[in-house]
Amino acid sequence: MDMIEALETRRSVRRYQEKSVERAAIEKCVNLATQAPSAMNSQPWVFVVITDKTKLVEYSTRSKELLLQTMNEHPLLEKYRGALSKKSFNIFYNAPVLAIIYAKPEGPEPETDACLAAQNFMLAAHNEGLGTCWIGFARDFFNSAEFKSEIGLPLEYLAAAPMIVGYPADETPAVPRKTPEIHYR
Repeated sequence: MDMIEALETRRSVRRYQEKSVERAAIEKCVNLATQAPSAMNSQPWVFVVITDKTKLVEYSTRSKELLLQTMNEHPLLEKYRGALSKKSFNIFYNAPVLAIIYAKPEGPEPETDACLAAQNFMLAAHNEGLGTCWIGFARDFFNSAEFKSEIGLPLEYLAAAPMIVGYPADETPAVPRKTPEIHYR
């Protein structure tokens, strides 16, 4: 797949096959993610990969609970209250893999750098026939001291990009894009 095709055809996937993703494919995506630029070449990224289905369901439940408790801090998410309140709604869409890119407090722009790595990860996954979707609903939970303690991460690491990964169950249609606003001087 060439770069233009990858950019034009990558989609946020929310329906996955019940098929595990090979560790080698995830490691390839991680390695390509680390080719992203970073401010002052700080490379401040840390990758957490979760494949345990029981843990993914548990983390979905805990993420929803925290988000519902703090909904007043996220007024734009109020429209999702109904879905988040449903026990059956899994914010990870039953994907077989969750990859979280954390930003270490190194360099001038660690969160931006981690997000650049996330874009590389998503494009690499697309190239491997995998689908991805950024799951912003989970960021507060993954930034909690409780979660970081459970997985052994330092408190100062910041969850920048939680993404689900798996083999798409079907083709995700293109979403119309807005015309970019451009200012030339």
